Amino acid sequence: MTKPNVRDLDLAAVSEEVVADYLIRHPDFFERHAGVLIRLHIPHERGKQTISLVERQVQALREKNERLEAKLQEFVAVAQANDALSTKIHKLGCRLIRAHGAAQVIAALESSLLEDFGATHWLMLSLRTDVPELSRVATRHLRLVERSAPELKPFETFFESARPRCGQIRDTQRDYLFGNEAAEIGSAALVPLGPQASFGLLAVGSNDTERFSPTMSTDFLMRIGELVGEAIGVL
Repeated sequence: MTKPNVRDLDLAAVSEEVVADYLIRHPDFFERHAGVLIRLHIPHERGKQTISLVERQVQALREKNERLEAKLQEFVAVAQANDALSTKIHKLGCRLIRAHGAAQVIAALESSLLEDFGATHWLMLSLRTDVPELSRVATRHLRLVERSAPELKPFETFFESARPRCGQIRDTQRDYLFGNEAAEIGSAALVPLGPQASFGLLAVGSNDTERFSPTMSTDFLMRIGELVGEAIGVL
């Protein structure tokens, strides 16, 4: 019986999936049919010319390597940024430990925010009206207010969640926190102070609308809030 010629087979009935599956399950196919590998050519992505399968594999591996290299560089950049933030937060903690009294706590916070974080627009909104020492600190960066004050109504959901918030805050919040500087604030971060924000909040504003975005991680802001909250809590 004559063996059918491969050209006489209905190749249309053989799906691409069947061919791909066969080659995957038989990785030694091209070792047994080296001539086929040499004759195989596929279109080049950047033109009408063709390249061999081996060349295409090399190209694919090179492109994969470039993508992995880019991803690695991205991870390295994020790690370096996180390391720099950790160092700044550590310096803030050291400053607060050395501070004695309300005035020195506020001064330590101001130095850290300005020198390490480049923040010039900020306000500590303190609910600790029971601490006379805080009321004697003369600075535009500290404001004492009762928790029941009507001015805090726009911050109700913030105090309920007691979680940091970043982005473009509401006009009423921005005007209350930053006063005459409100028009310059493009984005802001609100950080709770104390357990369930019971000590107040720390507001940091930026002229850059993208400096604080709703999608950014707030882990480091939470750490800052915990450090400052502890410093205020012991007064």
